[in-house]
Amino acid sequence: MSTSATPSVLFVCVHNAGRSQMAAAFLTHLGGERVQVRSAGSAPADTVNPAVVEAMDEAGIDISAETPKVLTTEAVQSSDVVITMGCGDACPYYPGKRYLDWQLDDPAGQGVAAVRPIRDEIERRVRGLLTELGIQAGA
Repeated sequence: MSTSATPSVLFVCVHNAGRSQMAAAFLTHLGGERVQVRSAGSAPADTVNPAVVEAMDEAGIDISAETPKVLTTEAVQSSDVVITMGCGDACPYYPGKRYLDWQLDDPAGQGVAAVRPIRDEIERRVRGLLTELGIQAGA
């Protein structure tokens, strides 16, 4: 981890339209200003998956204004923890970073009913990450 008092986490998936967007939103919502949050994709989509937006809205988190972002070397280098989500070899590896790989179903092409269990599992994992980072989860 960096010497900064605020840990930095980067969530990466291929399109940055589903899993990584949900994870970043939960970490931002639950961690507040006690953690820096980024998300990116190795081949970003044009928009966030509408079923993901709807599922997150049901959880009380509005991500309708979010847009998929391209993965950059700078984003990885400035993060303490890099969490990959099904991007395989497309996700870069840089020494000195803590890497986690969260195996999660891809919500692409799924309706909101299929996205809900993925959303709930991501929230569970984000809460666990906050505990590991020593950060008390907010509301």
